[in-house]
Amino acid sequence: MLTLRYQALALLFALTTAAVLPPQVRSTASVTTAQLLAISPKSCTCADAEYPAQCRTAAQAAPAIASSLATYGITSPAEMAAVVGTMAFESGDFKYNINYYPGNPGQGTRNMQSAAMNLLYASSIPALSSSLHAVTGGTNSAQSLSTVQRNDVRGLLTANDTYDFGSGAWFLTTQCPQSVRSALHEVGQAGWEKYITGCIGTTATDGRIAYWHSAMNAFEAFY
Repeated sequence: MLTLRYQALALLFALTTAAVLPPQVRSTASVTTAQLLAISPKSCTCADAEYPAQCRTAAQAAPAIASSLATYGITSPAEMAAVVGTMAFESGDFKYNINYYPGNPGQGTRNMQSAAMNLLYASSIPALSSSLHAVTGGTNSAQSLSTVQRNDVRGLLTANDTYDFGSGAWFLTTQCPQSVRSALHEVGQAGWEKYITGCIGTTATDGRIAYWHSAMNAFEAFY
């Protein structure tokens, strides 16, 4: 009888602790060329790129992406998958970083952010302070900027791979509520869709879902 009681207590303890385990995390946000190729097979080459100067192969993108995840403290595989999968989709397998379709002024970076987001992002980077002020005159409203100014703000970011590939991690950690981040590693695709619809502000199309699945598998995330 005593043994059965201990077994029951052990089972209760196991169930209780399982319910409060922290999200799956890693000590570092490592991103390899092989992982990016698993997510985006077409990023193996830039030979067929329509905009060669903007194209980056998986081997070129991996260090910049890893650096951005470390900078913004993203170590959850589910969050890594959301960020990297989105960037791979938005940039056409890392082949461009400017919005050509439909061609919104100032929209770009690998996360394909709006001009307003790019102004916020650039403003958060101390090293760009002087250059950004020279472009914008100190305004903090993208709506007050001309098309040329919006494009120039984007240019400050896309000219540097660290900033260019850092946009996705910056966006998740500064523009998405904690509830969205928590959902990413708690409720599978439904949680990821909250990120897509509630934070990025678009729909979970089949194309986006395919990149997300590939990224989840590449980073060995639970879902």
